[in-house]
Amino acid sequence: MEITFKLFATLTDYLPANRSDNAVRLQVDVGSTVQQIIDQFHLPEKLTHLVLVNGVYVDPGDRATKVLTPDDVLAIWPPIAGG
Repeated sequence: MEITFKLFATLTDYLPANRSDNAVRLQVDVGSTVQQIIDQFHLPEKLTHLVLVNGVYVDPGDRATKVLTPDDVLAIWPPIAGG
């Protein structure tokens, strides 16, 4: 199945070269979880601050059990400081 995977700010460095801006369409196995995608791209846990699936927040404790479905959009932001 296909999903859209988006990374923001400094996390875009973890996307493959064939990306379109900050997003890539991924073929993933049926039953894949948010945590499996995070692990696949070797994203450091401390940098996966805000995780959304279709605009809905996924708590860190739920990432290993949140199963993705076809055409989901998984978006991840690192912690951002500013003022």
